[in-house]
Amino acid sequence: MRLARKVLVLLNNLKINKMMTTKLITSKDPKGLHAVSLFESAYNKLGLTDEQAQMLNEKGGEFKEKIQKIIRELTVKNQYANEVINSNYTYPKEYKGPKLIIEQVKTIAELFGLDPKEALEFIKTLPAIPDGTEGWLAVPKVSAVAKKHFPAITDPAMQYCEAVKMVHAKLAKSRRFTNYRDGEIVPNKLRQSARTLDFLEQFIEAKQPGDIIIIAVQYGMRHRGESVRRAREIFSFNEFGLGAFAIGCMALVHPERYVRWEELDTDCAGDEFSPGGDGVFSKAPVFCFDDGELRFFTHDVSVASVGYGSASGFVPQG
Repeated sequence: MRLARKVLVLLNNLKINKMMTTKLITSKDPKGLHAVSLFESAYNKLGLTDEQAQMLNEKGGEFKEKIQKIIRELTVKNQYANEVINSNYTYPKEYKGPKLIIEQVKTIAELFGLDPKEALEFIKTLPAIPDGTEGWLAVPKVSAVAKKHFPAITDPAMQYCEAVKMVHAKLAKSRRFTNYRDGEIVPNKLRQSARTLDFLEQFIEAKQPGDIIIIAVQYGMRHRGESVRRAREIFSFNEFGLGAFAIGCMALVHPERYVRWEELDTDCAGDEFSPGGDGVFSKAPVFCFDDGELRFFTHDVSVASVGYGSASGFVPQG
């Protein structure tokens, strides 16, 4: 009995010593300052009125509680480690990998009526392709598509939805295609994830002038058999999810990517979908091939399926 008590005391002391020697990060530390800057950026982007800012201040206790809840949720490792299924699904044999990037740029420019000049110039000095990727993808800037085809729409969230619908229309003209979310491609239901938006804006679009951007990508093999939220959780530091617009463009340029039922289909991990339009974004868009046609729908971010994998982009290092 005495020995058991001594062991318990020793373990408690070790735990206390560990806590005392572990540095606790505050908002004054570099990492804390960065987190505070993210809050400032989000706050400023909302463009609150004086009345809305006052309402937020008056709900200080509730606001603080929700912020703490979010921080706790985002700082827990391996929450979804069990949402993985062993999968041997792969791409269809007809798909030989991404086409030459110069060919992709010219095709995208023609499909969307955009200027390829600066993108063609950029690919002359492409950096080394990052580890974990399969090739380069050419995607129009949503802002360029909006300026060309629906200039009256200036809200970025609405522009994105209109761009996705435009891709769907082009897919429907090129092949058998069914959109099971027809009428639901609206900002309160479909949006880009914060991580994807940040990566595109800060690390890709800001460094690539012109109408078309070039992204290093993988089309799902890296995350096959994983739920969308598990894939998001284990993204590498320079990795982000691709959304319905990028994957739709990929399908336009690479029709052979989706040709049979027994293939690895695509979770669009860069987008979030709210079935009820109520702010609960529990699903993600999906592209798949079934019954002789390409299909677009959504499924829950917690679902791990042998036939799906999240597509992602990467920021080159150096």
